[in-house]
Amino acid sequence: MAVVTVDFDGTLYQGDSFKVMFQVAKKDYGVKEWSVVGAGLIKSFVLGVVKGKTAFKHEFFRSFARSFKGKTQEELAEFFDQLARHDLERVNYDLVETVKQHQNNGDDVVVLSGALMPFLKAFTREVGLNDVETIGTQLVFDSDGVCRGQIGRIVNGDEKVEHLQNWLKSNGRDPETETLYAYADSETDAPLFQFVDYPYVVNPDERLKQMAVQKSWLTYEPTK
Repeated sequence: MAVVTVDFDGTLYQGDSFKVMFQVAKKDYGVKEWSVVGAGLIKSFVLGVVKGKTAFKHEFFRSFARSFKGKTQEELAEFFDQLARHDLERVNYDLVETVKQHQNNGDDVVVLSGALMPFLKAFTREVGLNDVETIGTQLVFDSDGVCRGQIGRIVNGDEKVEHLQNWLKSNGRDPETETLYAYADSETDAPLFQFVDYPYVVNPDERLKQMAVQKSWLTYEPTK
C-alpha cells in the first residue's frame, strides 16, 4: 500500500483557480470586496516586479483572502461550491480515474496543493474523489466561525514536503519506508518530486520536460 499525492492547479484541474475565483466573484462581489482585491492587486504587481512571479501570486492570493473577511464558514462553503462546479470541462478526468485506481489498489491519496482548503474539499466532492485527504492553504477563522481575512502558510515548494512528512508521521507512517507517489505539474514541485519514490510530471512545459529527463522523473501519460 502506497501514499499518493496529487497537485490541484495544472494537474487535477488544468486551468487557473485564480481566474475561476475572479469569474465567480463577478457575480457575488460588491464594491467593498473589489476594492480590497484591487488594492491587493496593485501591491502584488509591485512585489512581482521586485521579487518575481511567485511573489506576485502569493501576495495576490493573500489579497483575495482579505476579501473573505467577515464571511461565515457557511457563506464561504457556498462560494467554494460554486468554484468547484465552474469550468468542469478543465478537470483532468483521466487523472481522476488514475487516482481512483490507486484507491482501488488500497493506496491512500492526499490532494496536496497551495489552493485553499475549502476549495479542495469542494472540488474533490464534485468530481467524486471520496475518502481522500486534502492538505492545502488554510483560511483563518475566529472562534465564531467568521473569516478573519487571513491565510496560513501557503503550501508550495518545500512546504509540500514538510506537510507530507507531518501527515505521514501523524498517521503512524514512516517517511523512510513508505512507498510514495507524486503527480504534479510545476517546477516548484521539484522538492516533492525529489522526496518521493515515483515522481510523475503532469502536463509539463518544455522546461519541466527537460528537468524530468535530467532528474529521471516519470511523465504521466493519459490512458485515453
